[in-house]
Amino acid sequence: MSRIKCVAAAAFLALSFIFPAASMAETRIRDVVDVEGVRQNDLVGYGIVVGLNGTGDSVRNSPFTEDTLSHMLERLGVNVQGEDIRPDNVAAVLVTATLPAFARNGSKIDVSVASIGDAESLEGGTLILTPLKAADNQVYAVAQGSVIVSGIDVQAQGARETRGTPTTGAIPEGASIEQEIDFDFNQRHNVVLALRSPDFTTAARIEDTINAGFGGRVATMRDPGTIDLDLSPLAGSPARVLAQIENLPVEVASPARIVIDEKSGTIVLGEDVTISKVAIAQGNISIKITESPVVSQPNPFAAGETIVLPRSEIQIGQTGDNSIALLESNTTLSQLIAGLNALGVTPQEMADIIRSMSAAGAIHAELVIR
Repeated sequence: MSRIKCVAAAAFLALSFIFPAASMAETRIRDVVDVEGVRQNDLVGYGIVVGLNGTGDSVRNSPFTEDTLSHMLERLGVNVQGEDIRPDNVAAVLVTATLPAFARNGSKIDVSVASIGDAESLEGGTLILTPLKAADNQVYAVAQGSVIVSGIDVQAQGARETRGTPTTGAIPEGASIEQEIDFDFNQRHNVVLALRSPDFTTAARIEDTINAGFGGRVATMRDPGTIDLDLSPLAGSPARVLAQIENLPVEVASPARIVIDEKSGTIVLGEDVTISKVAIAQGNISIKITESPVVSQPNPFAAGETIVLPRSEIQIGQTGDNSIALLESNTTLSQLIAGLNALGVTPQEMADIIRSMSAAGAIHAELVIR
């Protein structure tokens, strides 16, 4: 018990020296809210990538690739009706992009390309002119350009090595915006701010900060996730006023929450997590299974078959220190984690301890397990 307390206190003091506490940390309003109406729009399109080095779609498994290529050639004035086209350097792809808010005609945006057939790689390919549509089925951008692939696929007669995903790629600034979204922000005098993480305390602080900054009743808290702004009595355009509002500092209330990712062994805990007085006993159980198969053969010139008989040996033991650690009510969870780290406790064992403490009601925080 004393060893855990001493090591925990020393480790906590060392961590506090490296990372000083920031109980009054402030951030800008723009970093915790979204403005209603100011949003991105997803775009998607279907196209083909040409110029592949024999790594394209096969006609048998991807007949739509041949149909798309035929239609494209006919639009370009090449008659291919009745022809048996079997290219291996063409791949059908889906092209996705994000249309930023207030994007204007002629602006460039990045696009992502992903194969939908049985192509082996898109390396060295070029995307042919592809219209990108939004949810309203209207074309807002057109994409074209050389595909950049980060993955690699190397094959030989007796081996194959793949790194990354060679069937996906990107085209930086590969699409040009052809149609704007009609949205006149300066005609709005009532704006809604939506908190990305709804919280009563944070919403109230944002309301007080905005009203104090403009000296009037500008902001009104509707609920923990929504704040209404009345910009009509303020001088200047709504865009100018909102530029001033979003840079105001506000103290964000962080919830007491613990996130445990069991796959990677990552544990993230909030600053306000506290624990009550509790006793902890942790023991490590080791299970060792040994397989020693035995071959049984018949005697010479005797009828029978050679068989393998399984021989398994299971050993169950317990390692580690099974002493009970008593944590006082003024011990913080960060001190406990630092002490367990100093004693060499694995992340999986640490997660089990935190989960058990939460089940016992000793941890006052929301526990999120992924």
